[in-house]
Amino acid sequence: MEDELLNRSQRAWIGQEASEAPISVQSDWLSIDMPYYAYEGDQVVVRCSGRDNNKIKRLTFYKDGAWLPAYYNTYIISNARPSDSGSYYCKAKRRVFLFIDDTEQTRSVWLTVQGIPVSGVFLETQPQRDQVVKGETLVLVCSVAKGTGKTKFFWHREDTRESLGQKSQRSQRAELEIPVIRESHAGRYYCTADNGYGLIQSQAVIVTVRIPVSRPVLTFSVPGAQALTGDVVELRCEDKGASPPILYRFYHENVPLGNTAAPFGGGASFNLSVTARHSGTYACEADNGLGALRSDMALLYVTEFPPKIRLVNGPHRCEGRVEVEKEGHWGTVCDDGWDMKDVAVVCRELGCGAAKHTPAGMLYLPVAEEDQPVFIQVALCNGTEAALAECEQVETFDCGHDEDAGAVCEGSASLENQSVTPCVHLLSPKSRVITESHSILYPEQGTDFSQASALLTPPEKADIKVTQDFLIFTVILTYQQPLTQLTTRSR
Repeated sequence: MEDELLNRSQRAWIGQEASEAPISVQSDWLSIDMPYYAYEGDQVVVRCSGRDNNKIKRLTFYKDGAWLPAYYNTYIISNARPSDSGSYYCKAKRRVFLFIDDTEQTRSVWLTVQGIPVSGVFLETQPQRDQVVKGETLVLVCSVAKGTGKTKFFWHREDTRESLGQKSQRSQRAELEIPVIRESHAGRYYCTADNGYGLIQSQAVIVTVRIPVSRPVLTFSVPGAQALTGDVVELRCEDKGASPPILYRFYHENVPLGNTAAPFGGGASFNLSVTARHSGTYACEADNGLGALRSDMALLYVTEFPPKIRLVNGPHRCEGRVEVEKEGHWGTVCDDGWDMKDVAVVCRELGCGAAKHTPAGMLYLPVAEEDQPVFIQVALCNGTEAALAECEQVETFDCGHDEDAGAVCEGSASLENQSVTPCVHLLSPKSRVITESHSILYPEQGTDFSQASALLTPPEKADIKVTQDFLIFTVILTYQQPLTQLTTRSR
């Protein structure tokens, strides 16, 4: 008996020395074999056996006094958890003699299941690149190289010290999604992980947000997009918001001219020494690798000689007060006999398309200076001439700047398509009246202004009152909106 107790103590001492090796604790002839320690996720095998297994009638396994289902002489924990830690032992019934049975029980063995602390915490982005495109979805993936059990993942933004979110799951990987990336999302990000053994942080990842190109804007260096042969015209293409680098391509009549790079963003220029054949439409294209977009078409006019005629003070070069050049000086044209044939010649000479209207020159403020000459009293054009100078002309004898002629060509948007704030104008007899929601008044020379109401087509339900007081003609349009008064000088 003393020898048996000594053997038991020796076996227990050996088991304590080799903590991870299976131990054998025997109660008489029955023994249990299992490890003292296991890591979470390991497989743990508990075996019970006797010196003569043929005599065992029934074998059962227990943990902390609770019965465990087992197959024959083995109980297997396939995926150990900390909850599997506890005291394990076996019981067996054996036949002692004929109909006499005896129950034997092993001593208890304590199993400790230990988790593996997280390590190798790593943050990556999807798509897997250091730059993301504005409007796309960004996924921040936090993972650990090692670690068992339930892990808590946390996402942070380093530069703003924001906490972005957290997830707790039994996994070595978790994802956080930012559905729509904006410019403000550019910055430094990191994640942390903890499974109960301490918080571990990843290295920071820099996220750069790239902005695709929008429609660029093309401009010309020459005023009014009108150049002379031999001029060097700068074509400027710009997309202010796109991320660099940007490549700009330039086109004339859809034929490539060349390209210019903007490595740091902003715009780029292309210089062109123009001849008459360079008149036409131009466009540019911006491309920063995220897709290319082309500008709207822009029209450039190139003339071979300095023009002898111009339209001034209008909203664009194809509308305004008519002025002609003689011996280096610019003067106006009287509106006596001024009609659409005369305007057609002016529009043709300026390359502005067909004639649209014959407004009064006084509409285009400021009016001509008193000392500026009036060069033409009457222009007698038949409408087919190439220039106003080819028309038969009557030199000035009694015309002032209150009768200066104007012209509107179709080369650009005409005034009647623009929104003009209602106001008071002093107009000559052949003026046109343009006000918000009003039609145009074109009284001819010698018109009886008492009948001016017949020349207006205002909106429905407008009350029209026409008065004439010596040389001042007043048209008052009364609306539910504020009063608009238009005044013109009678001849």
